[in-house]
Amino acid sequence: MRGRLALVVALAIGRGQLAPLFGQGEPTGTFFSHSDSSAWLLAGQANFVFQAHGSFPAAYSGPNSLDPNPEQAVSRVLTFYTGYQAARHTALYLDVEESGWGGISGALGLGGFTNLDVVRNPTLGAAPYVARVIVEQIIPLSSDSIASERTPLSLATSLPARRIEIRAGKFSLADFFDTNIGGSDSHYQFLNWVNDNNGAWDYAADTRGYTVGAIVDFEDRDWGVRFAAAMMPTVANGQSLDHDIGQARSANLEVELRPRWLSGRESAIRFLSYVNRGNMGDYQKAIDQYLLDPSQPPDITATRVPGTIKYGFGVNVEQEVSADLWAFGRWGWNEGQHESFCYTEADGTVQLGVFAKGTRWHRVLDRAGVALVSNSISGPHQTYLADGGLGFILGDGGLSAGRENIAEGFYTAYAWRGVFVAADLQYIAHPGYNRVRGPVTVPGLRLHLEF
Repeated sequence: MRGRLALVVALAIGRGQLAPLFGQGEPTGTFFSHSDSSAWLLAGQANFVFQAHGSFPAAYSGPNSLDPNPEQAVSRVLTFYTGYQAARHTALYLDVEESGWGGISGALGLGGFTNLDVVRNPTLGAAPYVARVIVEQIIPLSSDSIASERTPLSLATSLPARRIEIRAGKFSLADFFDTNIGGSDSHYQFLNWVNDNNGAWDYAADTRGYTVGAIVDFEDRDWGVRFAAAMMPTVANGQSLDHDIGQARSANLEVELRPRWLSGRESAIRFLSYVNRGNMGDYQKAIDQYLLDPSQPPDITATRVPGTIKYGFGVNVEQEVSADLWAFGRWGWNEGQHESFCYTEADGTVQLGVFAKGTRWHRVLDRAGVALVSNSISGPHQTYLADGGLGFILGDGGLSAGRENIAEGFYTAYAWRGVFVAADLQYIAHPGYNRVRGPVTVPGLRLHLEF
């Protein structure tokens, strides 16, 4: 598979000479053109990621460790988007997806895993599945309007400046919350999942990243506020959603302000809070049980209680520096007492990055970025892992605790029509928050096709 992917990438780069340069006409970013006025939108994408790493030092390894021996992996995600604008302010969306192959070490051993596209449950089949089913209703609150870019998740090209947006169905919370111009899209931007989403936001989702719920979003020109209620999985990293809403549900609130910190430049700051209720365990209780009987390592699953609450907060900032350059960052924290359940094992995170478009060097559809992120876990979480406990991602059999620090850079090059190729490089110190493992360097290649 690696040889075939490399051949396709090489051919795409070879065709790159056909890509129009800035000033010679706008290039086409999709294989097929899409109407801005048709009631229907039919589109698709294919994302292939190859990653590898060489051997790295590790004093010991456990069942959920990143493998210290050389390895490589290729992942794929294929999506068919459909949208129908039933009325001026009403739209329906149905997306079908297929994903497969895998990630290095089966997506284990890192709080900030290297590839957001990887599905972490090896028991899931390769059959296509319904990713999103969304009913969208926009309620105008003003007569003036603003322009809006049509996307697979937003068909309207013009929106009331003041409005309420209501969405219900199956979706990913990360589609609408914690979005960031510099780091939110693993198809064109960063690959590491704590660079594309706030690692401390344990957002409600099944294994593939989707949930069922509703979103109410009030938007004005300079600010907005959105709230989502969504279903939780039955078990950590589980594919089935828990239908006992009384004991299992997620509430998410985000306030977005759009001040003008720099004259003529756009800015945004988003304040996020969430409260999850579910059948979660308690790290300290698992440690206490272990101390009573140290013959077996602590087991977080033995302490699960329906209706347990986990909560956290996040801040998301972006600043336009010039017409083609942005600075961005995130901060996140969760209480760390109860088990990481949905997204990843991170109780705190800090991120800083820079994102650029290729306009300045006459490549209008090229993208580049560099980001630094530092993740942490709580004291009870550290002790639980140090005593040999396993999370759904981490478990080296012990732990010499330290922050997991990640540097990532990427360049995405437009090759021809809907073909984009990217090089990605990640450097990870203290993988799995363990100072006696790593560092590890993970280079990667991405081929993205947009239809």
